Amino acid sequence: MTRVLNLDGLVGPNHNYGGLAQGNLASALHRGQISNPRSAALQGLEKMHALHQLGLAQGILPPQPRPQLSLLYAAGFRGTTAALLEQAYKESPRLLEACYSASSMWAANAATITPACDSLSGKVQISPANLVSGLHRSLEAPFNLQFFRRCFSDPEFFQVHPPLPAQNSFADEGAANHTRLSDPATGHSLNLFIYGRSDQQSGPDHFPARQSKLASNSLIRRHRIPPERALLVQQNPDAINAGAFHNDVVAVGHENFLLLHQQAFSEQAEVLKTLRQQTRHWQAPLSIFEVSQKELSLSQAVKTYLFNSQLVTLTDGSLLLIAPEESHQDPVTAAICERILAEDNPVSEVRFFNLRQSMNNGGGPACLRLAIPLREQELSRVAPGILINEERYQALQSWIEQHYRDRLCADDLRDPQLVEEIAQALSELNLILQLPELYH
Repeated sequence: MTRVLNLDGLVGPNHNYGGLAQGNLASALHRGQISNPRSAALQGLEKMHALHQLGLAQGILPPQPRPQLSLLYAAGFRGTTAALLEQAYKESPRLLEACYSASSMWAANAATITPACDSLSGKVQISPANLVSGLHRSLEAPFNLQFFRRCFSDPEFFQVHPPLPAQNSFADEGAANHTRLSDPATGHSLNLFIYGRSDQQSGPDHFPARQSKLASNSLIRRHRIPPERALLVQQNPDAINAGAFHNDVVAVGHENFLLLHQQAFSEQAEVLKTLRQQTRHWQAPLSIFEVSQKELSLSQAVKTYLFNSQLVTLTDGSLLLIAPEESHQDPVTAAICERILAEDNPVSEVRFFNLRQSMNNGGGPACLRLAIPLREQELSRVAPGILINEERYQALQSWIEQHYRDRLCADDLRDPQLVEEIAQALSELNLILQLPELYH
């Protein structure tokens, strides 16, 4: 039996609105505003706890050490920590903001996962993303590799690859551009690898496409996914130009249900036809819920993040749609959620979560989590300290309340006291997560 371990990014004490992500409209809109790291972390933790209470396997991707002062040294800055921060603040504030980026909270970009049943290797395949499309995000790859090798360490069950080459031709943004569909009755599956650009096809002309076709093809090969279990699809350039910087902003799928915008994919009618053909033998038929551009514009889809919802399987086998509160407040997306519940598909419930701090920075429920399908024996080999239970939930809640500021602005990034606060917080997090060598 396969279960899904939902690994959510725990928001770090450095959560700030740097507006660093090109093509992410929410990130740009809130650039320079005052953030609330404490509220951000508690909002994300409450979502994790809610899924744990439903009986689902829930884990934590911990925040990364920040600021990344090695970047300032690489840029030629020298001196004490206080001197480094002050020089960078005055001479290169965007570089300082990159050093402090909290974007590792969006676990969907941390890696691409292939379950053992989908790989000819017979092992769970894990490839941390190189995230080379943005300087601030490219800093995350080394820590993510260390994390996965530490927490999924048993070579009998897991194979953790290094990220693809850190070069634009191999640009990889992780599971945000990968959707695994499966037949819950038989275990048959189909992996959609969605890319934004290739040498043969035209891409967006307003915002950059972050996922390359070469990267997606490389992941299929290195994870040893058979041809019948993989499908390469190009994201619609219009969606990227509208602010859908990852595919999970315009489409979400789980098991035999796919929810997507009409303009999610290039040549979408043909893609959906292929999907139906390749899943026609499934005992539980694939259910596709397509929302038209007339009903919901791309711009409104990006604003409400309806398609950045998270789908999970409940104990009765039905699906729960976890949507951001913004989708509840908008009358059009709220009506779409009601229609999903009313029509014949596996979704039995919709829950809305307040993730405002993350949403303001450009990430919703699906951005915050990495779905890892595991058999029970594989789940038992995951480092236990990263799994949520009641005791750990209470400990993390107290830890956040003790160590996180309730406001952070750009001027605070020059404060050496903030560096000490973050280091102390992460040192104590080592103990909570039982990962003493994760932070040095």
